[in-house]
Amino acid sequence: MKDIGIYIHIPFCKQKCNYCDFTSFCKKDELIKDYIEAVKKEIQSRNNFDYTVRTIYIGGGTPSYIDTKYINEILEEIKKNYSFDENAEISMEANPGTTNEKNLDKYFQMGVNRLSVGLQSSNDEILKTLGRIHTYKEFEKIIESARKVGFRNINVDTMIGLPNQTIYDVERTLINLIDLEIPHISVYSLIVEPNTKLEKMIDNKEIELPDDEMERYMYWYAKRKLEENEYIHYEISNFAKVDRRCKHNVDCWNQGEYLGFGVSSASYENGIRYVNTSKLEDYIKNIKNNEHFKNVKIEEKQTKKMMMNEYMLLGLRKINGVSLKNFEIKFGRSPFEVYSKQIGKLLEEDLIKIGNDTIRLSNKGLDLANLVWEEFV
Repeated sequence: MKDIGIYIHIPFCKQKCNYCDFTSFCKKDELIKDYIEAVKKEIQSRNNFDYTVRTIYIGGGTPSYIDTKYINEILEEIKKNYSFDENAEISMEANPGTTNEKNLDKYFQMGVNRLSVGLQSSNDEILKTLGRIHTYKEFEKIIESARKVGFRNINVDTMIGLPNQTIYDVERTLINLIDLEIPHISVYSLIVEPNTKLEKMIDNKEIELPDDEMERYMYWYAKRKLEENEYIHYEISNFAKVDRRCKHNVDCWNQGEYLGFGVSSASYENGIRYVNTSKLEDYIKNIKNNEHFKNVKIEEKQTKKMMMNEYMLLGLRKINGVSLKNFEIKFGRSPFEVYSKQIGKLLEEDLIKIGNDTIRLSNKGLDLANLVWEEFV
């Protein structure tokens, strides 16, 4: 039996955020039913009882935007077509403005046991600039409702480097979440993606972003504040209370295998990385016509060296870094043998630290992570 994670992509949204570059669609609700049927059929076509599902992550888009029955149908289809760990972590993204207490209770009853809620900021003006469809008070109501129906494992996404954001905005957001006793908090830096509404707003000088120095200050403030309040900084952007790390993401960072279902979803299996088409109508049509292969594009067939490079890159995202012992067990070679030149250079530049059994990023390396990763790809 092989452990596997599953990702389900729900690409529908009530409104697209101004910064969003993900595969998501508004005003295509008439396709929701056909899309869910296509996802279920894709799950059936790839069934494998030699795989034990340990984690499921339902992302988007906005999964909480569609009818709750569709989420249940997908979960039931997975259980019919794979061996299923009854203690599996089942995560689902849900946004304020698209769900309520009744629906949250349905998710919990159908087995969803980890909720990931998008907040980004507790400043309502910033939320409006980002194109979010909720206020901070509406976010608080969702958290209250989620706990009332039984959710204890909750993540909240926040962002730094946002338009017109100050360090005081970051401070207020984090204090609010700490006071709410949120067990997992993600802190992401804003990336301005090409062809987004946000990029146009910046180009037209409608808004202004904090400079790089201020953004890094925001990051180090967030790190310090959360660690002071007993959050474990276990990955560059993620902080969790004890036993609240996201198992699905940790498995991915450990180079675990996963299957992606739905439009634009990625899979990693037997050293092969492949992705589904990002075209919604094509995805549905091809599955209806039993031409699933037309949806799939192989992005990478990994050699051993490629796999080692990726293992180093993913491992350095984790604050604990790369285990020397685990690297040798997995690949039969020491990372010092494979990467002597790169490791020497990064040590000289104080970008990594070496412990008794780990290679990890230094504080300077956290700031310059992309430069570190470039050495291994």
